[in-house]
Amino acid sequence: MYVCLCNAVTDKAIRNAVRQHGPHTIKQLRSLVPIGKDCGKCMRQARQILLEERAAIIHLHKVA
Repeated sequence: MYVCLCNAVTDKAIRNAVRQHGPHTIKQLRSLVPIGKDCGKCMRQARQILLEERAAIIHLHKVA
């Protein structure tokens, strides 16, 4: 699913960036994928995906 239509960024691209690089903030995520640079409508959903992936990573570390 496209999260950022302006720059054609998908939720998969955001999830991959979070898993590979581990950004903690939306600012760090923005340095990895081109979100929120034009209209900014994608920022809320991108933040939600960031939080979901961070929670999943933390959960995996606790299990392992």
